[in-house]
Amino acid sequence: MYEIIDGKAISNQIKEELRDKVKAEGLELSLAVVLVGDDPASAVYVGNKKKACEFVGIKSVSYELPATTTESELVELVEKLNNDDSINGILVQLPLPKHINEDKIIKTIAPSKDVDGFHPESVGKLSIGQKGFVSCTPAGIIQLLKRSDVDIDGKNCVIIGRSNIVGKPMAMLMLRENATVTICHSHTKDLKDVCKRADILIVAIGKPMMIDSSYVKEGAVVIDVGIHRKDDGKLCGDVDFDDVAPHTSKITPVPGGVGPMTIAMLMNNCVVSGELN
Repeated sequence: MYEIIDGKAISNQIKEELRDKVKAEGLELSLAVVLVGDDPASAVYVGNKKKACEFVGIKSVSYELPATTTESELVELVEKLNNDDSINGILVQLPLPKHINEDKIIKTIAPSKDVDGFHPESVGKLSIGQKGFVSCTPAGIIQLLKRSDVDIDGKNCVIIGRSNIVGKPMAMLMLRENATVTICHSHTKDLKDVCKRADILIVAIGKPMMIDSSYVKEGAVVIDVGIHRKDDGKLCGDVDFDDVAPHTSKITPVPGGVGPMTIAMLMNNCVVSGELN
């Protein structure tokens, strides 16, 4: 019988630990959240981040800008926040409107306030094993595995997806935990055969319910990073949960798996930022 990894419960546990730390150490933390435009999904994410800040005891300072905001105006705001000693962390909600270069904005954020972990300096530190901010979704997956008593050391880990936000940092974190890591992508040959070798399969491919039981080794741990809305309005992941789950030892659901962990680890990065600034 498989076990469902409860991301909601684990994220609440982490947020409670952070709240206790903030209170015990008397930390005064402030996160600037910048939202450009009126993308409904982004607005929901920003709302969830504000709620998490309130729970942990982090002051949330919100900047909600119109979609017509220019790139130079956004750069100017980020630079102002970089120089504001009362702000510990800066989060610019992605995606940005098409006329704004996301890469430029990410590079503008001061590395010491880069709580999303997307700045090239943060990524570089991760790649050479130095301390720094780690992008929140991969960091959350490590916590999901560890707090669900999944032994990573020496295990075969297959990651489907090579994005800068999930796939690549996930691979580096799993290497740090002494896993043997394979990254798969759209050009991988014999994808099913590669996936079936995985003790831990992490799926971040961005295609609804693409991964069925034919990709999964019996007894594997499966982490589903995807989130999609089906025609009937229900949410699903990149994994066909009903088909795959009976063949696993542990699996994350969608929703309620990886998603809540991303916000919990953002809160963790905010607390770390207070120690850096």
